[in-house]
Amino acid sequence: MLYNVKCIVLQEKRLEDFVLNNNYDRAAFKSLCDEFIKNNRIAPELYEKYHVKRGLRNSDGSGVMAGITNICNVHGYIVNEGEREPVDGELIYRGYSINDIVENTTKKGRFGFEETAYLLLFGQLPSNTQLAHFNELLSEFRELPAGFSEDMIFKAPSKNIMNKMARSILALYSYDDDDPEDQSVESELLRAMKIIARLPSAMVDAYQIKRRVFDHESLYMHPLNPDECTAQTILSTLRMDRVYTEEEARLLDLMLIIHVEHGGGNNSTFTCRTLTSAGTDAYSAYAGAIGSLKGHRHGGANIKVIRQLEEFKENISDWKDDGQVSDYLAKVIRGEAGDGTGLIYGMGHAVYTLSDPRAVILKENAMKLAAGTEFEDEFLLLDAVERLTPKVFAEVKGSSKVMCANVDLYAGLVYRMLKIPVELNTPLFAVARIVGWSAHRIEELITGKRIIRPAYKAIAQRRKYVPIEER
Repeated sequence: MLYNVKCIVLQEKRLEDFVLNNNYDRAAFKSLCDEFIKNNRIAPELYEKYHVKRGLRNSDGSGVMAGITNICNVHGYIVNEGEREPVDGELIYRGYSINDIVENTTKKGRFGFEETAYLLLFGQLPSNTQLAHFNELLSEFRELPAGFSEDMIFKAPSKNIMNKMARSILALYSYDDDDPEDQSVESELLRAMKIIARLPSAMVDAYQIKRRVFDHESLYMHPLNPDECTAQTILSTLRMDRVYTEEEARLLDLMLIIHVEHGGGNNSTFTCRTLTSAGTDAYSAYAGAIGSLKGHRHGGANIKVIRQLEEFKENISDWKDDGQVSDYLAKVIRGEAGDGTGLIYGMGHAVYTLSDPRAVILKENAMKLAAGTEFEDEFLLLDAVERLTPKVFAEVKGSSKVMCANVDLYAGLVYRMLKIPVELNTPLFAVARIVGWSAHRIEELITGKRIIRPAYKAIAQRRKYVPIEER
């Protein structure tokens, strides 16, 4: 109820601002809004009445089975006699555990994003020769087309980098020297590799011009270094002095690896596959996926975690006092604090139950990087949130739901330790996930062969048209 009241107050404020800014008659416009809301609400109980799986989710929260894929498996529970039984989470790329991939790349001092991208696209681990050739192609493709940044990014800057990245991908359609509508495997694969290579460049350029135009900071643009991998290129072009440590680059590389793919059912990948099934071009499909990832219920959740952490820091006097942390978590869950949603951002997942393997990997690395630094207390506060939330949630909600930290809980802090601006948290997610989108798009083109079209239950009553003069 409190959340609904907050929403109504917020809607009233937005409506008032909108009317004032646009010189509209407030009463007249409010009557239109009231009419719209009255005729567009659907009672939640109708979903149960008509056995409709809202959000394509089963009653236990699991996703409706909508396809078959070779690319990725997200495993967080087993079904035993019709009941979900929690297990430690697993993330498997083309049959390989994410833990094995990390263990044999970043933990051994190698950069693994490109190798992981090769695996997801081609279906097998590359040889040294294959990986070297793949890296050469990515390096060759990394630079944006001549005049692209000036015409498509600098002349129409955006405060939101995700918005600019989506528009940049759409704009690349016009710079495609081949037929951008050609959906042959060869054409799609080449196009995917070019976009994977170019998206980091578009992200950095969009951020730099955003700083110049909206933040009134100095503009600096660096030429690309062909010898740098993706993680190194991002840090090198993002920083004014181009200086970064190998440890920083390997940690960013790790971030890209764990964000690169998460199954066909996540919202942005399903968006990409849905658009692909309609027969649209690659640029439209990838831009649509970015639009999905931008949402705060998906990739944009990492920004919510950062904002909530700041709120915790301001309202909890002793971050090391579990009692104080628990008390404030209870307020948030009851909707008495935070944004009124009752959510602890960074906690809980649709599939993972006991653990999110990405969060486990990230926490281990965050702990090492934070130890003995100014970030150690913030890390310990997040650790307390992870430890205490399940118990507090159970007490407040009377729920026995198993809950673990998800990848977003520690991601924002890691980016801060890497001196990466908060505006780039979600864009970096997109820079990694474009690989998964590409693999799924091509798989959909090859094997889907049918437009994805779920059904909706229509509940509007039939009515007879009444002439306007009789209403």
